[in-house]
Amino acid sequence: MCGRYAASANPDDLVEEFEVEVDRTGEPGRSILVNPQEPPPGTPDFNMAPSKQAPVVLTRPLRESDEAYAEGRGPVRQLRLLTWGLVPSWAKDTKVGVRMVNARADTVLEARAFSRAARTRRCLVPAAGWYEWQASPTVTDAKGKPRRQPFFVRRVDGTDCALAGLYEFWRDPAVGSSADPMAWLTTFTIVTTDAEPGLDRIHDRQPLVLDPEAWERWLSPDVTDADAVEDLLRPAGPGRFEAYAVSRAVSSNRSNGPGLLEPAPPEELEGVVDPMTGEIIAGAS
Repeated sequence: MCGRYAASANPDDLVEEFEVEVDRTGEPGRSILVNPQEPPPGTPDFNMAPSKQAPVVLTRPLRESDEAYAEGRGPVRQLRLLTWGLVPSWAKDTKVGVRMVNARADTVLEARAFSRAARTRRCLVPAAGWYEWQASPTVTDAKGKPRRQPFFVRRVDGTDCALAGLYEFWRDPAVGSSADPMAWLTTFTIVTTDAEPGLDRIHDRQPLVLDPEAWERWLSPDVTDADAVEDLLRPAGPGRFEAYAVSRAVSSNRSNGPGLLEPAPPEELEGVVDPMTGEIIAGAS
């Protein structure tokens, strides 16, 4: 699964990196959070958690209010703030989103909640990398459960990850006018696949990360054939990522800042398995 990631880039940087034509991150959007989001949406967030609004790249038609609408241009690549945790259009309320932060690549084309979005509403979720928790095979916590050590996983080449995502629109029947921005909640989920060798020593799942040459087809609303989408869901070969243990502070969604990406000092590691070698690197019993 993918339950936390680092969205540490500014919108201006994402616009350039992902060749975005329209930046909508400054527009008001509906949030499901009770309290104001911290850090604010659209600013660097080193501990992105479900239910937060996050920058997402997608391809959509222009609105009539857009300057270029009169030119008759087709769908354009946009950067928007979407809520993490997909709420299907048929859902009775938004609570279902907390159970749909991830979608399995092997079942996404058949699952009722994801199948339509998988064919027509795909997106990219920019991330510096993601966090995953490893259950220790040798050390337990105070409750007798395996001690969980967070790791940060990033691309070896230092570029941002483009996590494969799906998005959906949900209409709130309690809001009278569909023209009211608060009548709509736009949400997304991150597609996951089997973890590659090495990373599977941390967790058995990982996000599906798309390389730049796959972005255009993944984002294209014209690619709707199930076989074509299934081909896009196949992960690239192993060796693109590196992983290292980080502070357990990331386990609290109140923790934030670039310090979360720093490697954890050896004295903080207990019963941790090296993802590359499989050896216990500290606290062996």
